Amino acid sequence: MNAEIPNLTAFDEASLERAFAALTDEARQAASTIENEAGVEQFRLEWLGRKQGRLNEVSGKWLKAAPVEAKKALGQRFNELKKTVEGLLESAAGAGPSDAALAAEAIDITLPGTQRLLGAEHPITKTLNEIVSVFASIGFSVGVGPEVETDFYNFESMNFPPGHPARDTQDTLVIANQERRTQRDRLLLRTHTSPVQMRTMELQPPPVRIVIPGKVHRNDAADATHSPIFHQVEGLCVDENITFSDLKGTLDYAMKAFFGSSVKTRFFPSFFPFTEPSADVQISCIFCGGKGCRKCKDSGWIELLGCGMVDPAVFAFAAEKQPAYDAKKISGFAFGMGVERIAMMKYGISEIGQFYSGDMRFLKQFV
Repeated sequence: MNAEIPNLTAFDEASLERAFAALTDEARQAASTIENEAGVEQFRLEWLGRKQGRLNEVSGKWLKAAPVEAKKALGQRFNELKKTVEGLLESAAGAGPSDAALAAEAIDITLPGTQRLLGAEHPITKTLNEIVSVFASIGFSVGVGPEVETDFYNFESMNFPPGHPARDTQDTLVIANQERRTQRDRLLLRTHTSPVQMRTMELQPPPVRIVIPGKVHRNDAADATHSPIFHQVEGLCVDENITFSDLKGTLDYAMKAFFGSSVKTRFFPSFFPFTEPSADVQISCIFCGGKGCRKCKDSGWIELLGCGMVDPAVFAFAAEKQPAYDAKKISGFAFGMGVERIAMMKYGISEIGQFYSGDMRFLKQFV
């Protein structure tokens, strides 16, 4: 431990120079004896400690006792001493380890490095993007909307009036504590992407050509082919003189573009509240070429999606905000398909739950 800081009795230039030179030599001598981290900490406390550090003592004894005319010169030398001490401390703390320590921590650069695997699109995302790209190539744009919807957009505007039996088949997941709202304002998780059709028509007069990819929710029990969360791609085309032939031609082109030019399509009468007439679309089995197999139940055909001409009642709801949707002047068609079903067919997957399991062994197949 160094001796106590002596009191200064003279404050001329020569006296200050001798006093600070002596302290600088002491600091250098003390720093030269540092051997380890404990020595670094001891040096710091001894010279820079807030209460008992030597520099603090210099400030108390010399700076405060100096006459006014000597304070500037003394302060400059004090700052120089402090910088010197801090530099000595930094050098001691940054001193490298011994050669033996370096050898113990050496890295063998000839060993193979950790490989960073590139990610890949999830099969559902990949299938969804492929479907959208097919329709984008013939002039359809992409529409998006919220997953939490009102009863009006999800049901009423799609011609599902309150009490309509088709509402029961949707197995809707509703948001809690909605009893005080009117029926049309109650919130729910959308059961299809159809609400985006109405939202688009309210904002945009005809012509409209959109595809709507997105996630939907239904209170379905999970099994091999059902999931409470799944994805849809719906489409809407509205203009003057749109006919059922336009619908058939569009979907026939899309199925051929997606599954191959040899695929055939056929339409069967069906029912959907928002289209009239409505149809189910089947494609020739992509596994057996229409000859009949286990996957198509020996029929040679696979049902894939629903479609139809937009019901005038739907246009009536849109006309409340966009008068251009006059069913006497315009017409349109709509269609919808499940993305998981198409992905399961394309990739030969038998359990829909595999898409959501997070099993990397399954997902690595699509890298």
